[in-house]
Amino acid sequence: MKLAKSKMARNCGKLTLLVLAISAGSLAMADDAGWYVGANVGASRATIDDARVTSGLLGSGLTAASIADDNRSNGYKLFGGYRLNRNIAVEGGYFDLGDFGFKATTVPAGTLNGSIKFRGLNLDLVGTLPITQKFSVIGRIGANYAQARDSFSATGAVNVINPNPSKRDTNLKVGLGVEYAFNDAMAVRGELERYRVNDAVGNKGDIDLLSVGLVYRFGAKAPTRVARAAAPEPVYVAPPEPVAVLAPPPPPPPPPVVPSKVTFSADSLFAFDKAILKPGGQQELDEFAAKLSGANFDVITVTGHTDRIGSHAYNQKLSERRAETVKNYLVSRAGIAQDKIATKGVDGSDPVTKPSDCKGKKVSKALIACLQPDRRVEVEVSGTR
Repeated sequence: MKLAKSKMARNCGKLTLLVLAISAGSLAMADDAGWYVGANVGASRATIDDARVTSGLLGSGLTAASIADDNRSNGYKLFGGYRLNRNIAVEGGYFDLGDFGFKATTVPAGTLNGSIKFRGLNLDLVGTLPITQKFSVIGRIGANYAQARDSFSATGAVNVINPNPSKRDTNLKVGLGVEYAFNDAMAVRGELERYRVNDAVGNKGDIDLLSVGLVYRFGAKAPTRVARAAAPEPVYVAPPEPVAVLAPPPPPPPPPVVPSKVTFSADSLFAFDKAILKPGGQQELDEFAAKLSGANFDVITVTGHTDRIGSHAYNQKLSERRAETVKNYLVSRAGIAQDKIATKGVDGSDPVTKPSDCKGKKVSKALIACLQPDRRVEVEVSGTR
């Protein structure tokens, strides 16, 4: 039995270029580093070399009348890895590619049955290219250490010399796939992987595994939920007894002073590279919403700003999402109509810092801290009365 050879070299070259492009062109985020585990299950397929089986029978003075192949099976893998950043991870695991076989009927009368099992360990370098906030494309290249166990049996005129050969060997492994994140902790993957393998009788070939599975990231933060306090039960208050002279009511308190423009630090409202409010950020917005209660104004403009780190398209979307988050919170807490609040995003094109204040292009903790004033959300109230 022999597994058919494929265009492994060409596929490996493409995947290598993909991994290098991802690692060189994307921004490393410290918040995305961490351990993860997962499991995939799916269908595997190998190509059995019927011509080699026929040639081997002819060498023994036999003719193959018919050959029936069993080249499809089920496989799975268990894996764990460590994400160095949002784009690069190192992953290792255990795989079982399934069982394959054939049955040849010969002349003179006889049969030859063959089967093979592949199981082993792998170590891969995995590259991730985000397409949207939740959807990503992944590519991998690595090595697999597989054990091949052959089993042969015969009847009639066919004779088998070694019925149970086995072999262990290390070969190349590549793959492509997609990933969809349900949240920061859980994601689903779909992958097509190719394993280069050697069987126990000197043949080389490939096995393809098409699988889906789940990935769980340790240490991911769950979305923050705003707790709603229960409304107090009504308390009956007896009406005051009538008196001859009533004191004049106290003058109404002065209306709150509504600030015309307020700037919030994005680091105090959100986690780095996120658009979900932190508890401390909710408190700051609550104080601002209290000043808007009962005030008359024409419109509120919420503008999100990012720093200059990262691509224009990514920063633009992040600044817009942060502005929308602040708007939705003010609508829910201050009772402001949706059409009274406008939002916009201004990536890193309107910084507070000067280029001379924060030098350097390489991303580092010092550069991120220096650019902190640029990451902000501005709320401007127009036409107050």
